[in-house]
Formats: sequence, structure tokens, C-alpha cells
Amino acid sequence: MTVLSPTQPTQGLGEPPRPSRRVGFSQRLGRWDVKLSPYLYISPFFILFAITGLFPLIYTAFVSVHEWNLLGGQGDFVGLQNFTDVLAQPTFWKSLRNTFSIFLLSSVPQVICAIIIAALLDQNLRAATFWRMGVLLPYVVAPIAVSLIFGRLFADQYGLINGLLGTFGIDPIRWHADTLASHVAIASMVNFRWTGYNALIFLAAMQAVPRELYEAAIIDGAGRFRQFFSVTVPQIRATIIFVIITSTIGGLQIFDEVRAFDAQGLGGADRQWMTTVLYLYDVAWGNQKNFGRAAAIAWILFIVILLIGLVNFAITRSISTSGPSKKVPRGVQRARRKAAAAAVRAQNTSGRPSGAPARSSSAPTGAPNERNKR
Repeated sequence: MTVLSPTQPTQGLGEPPRPSRRVGFSQRLGRWDVKLSPYLYISPFFILFAITGLFPLIYTAFVSVHEWNLLGGQGDFVGLQNFTDVLAQPTFWKSLRNTFSIFLLSSVPQVICAIIIAALLDQNLRAATFWRMGVLLPYVVAPIAVSLIFGRLFADQYGLINGLLGTFGIDPIRWHADTLASHVAIASMVNFRWTGYNALIFLAAMQAVPRELYEAAIIDGAGRFRQFFSVTVPQIRATIIFVIITSTIGGLQIFDEVRAFDAQGLGGADRQWMTTVLYLYDVAWGNQKNFGRAAAIAWILFIVILLIGLVNFAITRSISTSGPSKKVPRGVQRARRKAAAAAVRAQNTSGRPSGAPARSSSAPTGAPNERNKR
């Protein structure tokens, strides 16, 4: 019988107790590395966010409660007086109405057109890379260049759009005078620039959809439109919500297209296309030069965007946590069962030793093998 000897000699009865072993500096450094290194790895993001995002937000809140002029600097503490003055201005409410109008005219057609373009690019096309890069070219163009080009296209007297309408006997549209016409013109700039960008996001989501679902839908007799609405749209609904949220944030902060739509850049003679961000710019660097009110406008816009973002987040959460739809096509169910069966067969095959023959299912369970016969 083997007797295991202790690795360390036992202490005698008469010997004094040994002092505890001190932890070396290298061991302490190793413990600190394990505890602190994860925080150091993620610290650059939080540092940049604190410098470029959190500090301007807090400083803007500080400016909004003071009387602050561009030339005179910081003044007395006025509390919420700047917010009250901004909310009492009719121009602010007009700018907020224009912002939501341009946002609806741009975001809704933008998302719909982006999904359609992505569905077309998801097909088997020749030179698919060329077409996919082509839809991204408007996004590369500078916003100020797009605004200048579309400002000439939608000119009231010598614009190309009115020239084409005149060939069909249609009276010219006053793009820079009518409120709705100006909103449509500005929304067309936004759609031109951002539709291709969102289409590529939808395309990436569509390419992640399992092709077995489309094959099962084809076997089940579903056409192109049925496949799109029953397979594609439900599979990319999370991406649709993401694009809607980003389009909402960007649409409520529109500035470049509105600023460069005419030579003055003040939202029209009657401020018929002035947005909230352009109104903020006019209050801060225009005739008023009032940084306190401008900071209050920025915080009001931030609260509006935050509320809309919370609504979108609630919708996203309800959609993501909801169960599958009750009306699932039979072809989709068949494809899911086939995928599950294929996964089980692959797992069983991977668990068998290499080169070992599979047992025939036709042989009886209790049949003796050749070794037992001998």
C-alpha cells in the first residue's frame, strides 16, 4: 500500500510559528491587472463621450439658466426665464411645426424606398457590387453641395423642375414661397442623400435571412410579394426599427439642407421652412446673439428627441419580446423542421468516431454480431 508523504514538513511542537509569506509586488501587480484592465480597455469610449458629449450637455444646461450674450458674456442667473421666453415666441412653434413636417415628408418615403431598393439589390444581379456602391454615392457627396444643386433644380423662375413642368403645360410651382412646396423640396434633398445609406443597412439584414425560408416559401407556392411581406419583412423588423430611430434623430436635427436652400439661409421670408436647429442658429448668431435662449432651445429639442426615442424604444422592446406570429406559412414551418433535423443529424455524425460505420436501421436490435458467432 502506497503512503503519500506530505509536501511540506510538519511543524514541531517546540518550534515557534512561522511568519506568513508576504505577497510580492509582481503578484500584486498581476491582481491589479486582472481587476483594472477591463475598465482600462473600455475607458477610451467613456473619456471621449465625457469630453465631446456629456460636458457640452451639462455646460449648455448651465448657460440656459443664465443671461448670456455673445458680446457681453455671462450675466445674471435667471432660472427658467429663457425657457419661458422661448416657448412664448411664435417663431419657435413655427420652426417646430416645420421640423416635424419635413421629418415626416423625408423619413417615411425614405424608409419605404430604402426597403424596396434593398430588396432589388438582394436579387441575383449582374455587377451587384457596382449597383450597391452606386446607391451609396449620394451619401458621399457633401450636404452643402447637395443643397446648392437642389436649390438650383427647385428654383422658382429658371429651375429645371419648373422647366419640365412647363413642357407639359403645368404652371410653375413656387418652391421658395409656398410652405408645402418648400418642405417637399427640402425633403427630396434628405431622401436623395440618405436613402442609399439606409438601403445598404437593409440589404445587410436581408442577406442574413436564411435562404431555406425562401426555398420553402417557393415550394409552398408563394410569389415575390408574398415572400417579401411574409418572410423578409418579419425577419428584418429589428433593423427597420433601428433605421426608424436613427432617421427620427437625424430628421429632427436637420440644418444643412435648410440653411443652403436659399441665399439668405434664414428659412424663407416668412420663415416657412425654418427648422428648430436653424432657429437656434439665428438666435445665437443672428440679430439677438442670445446664448442663453439658444441653449434653452437646444435643451427643449433634446427633450423632444429623448421623448420620441423613448417611444421608439418601447415599441422596439414590445416587438422584440413578442412571440412569433400565429399565421406562419406552412413552408416556413417545414423549413424550420428540416433545419432542426439537419442540425440533429450533424450533431450525431460529429459524435461518431471517424471511419466508424453507421449502424443500419433495418438490422434487429438483438442480432448477434460476427464476434459472438465465433
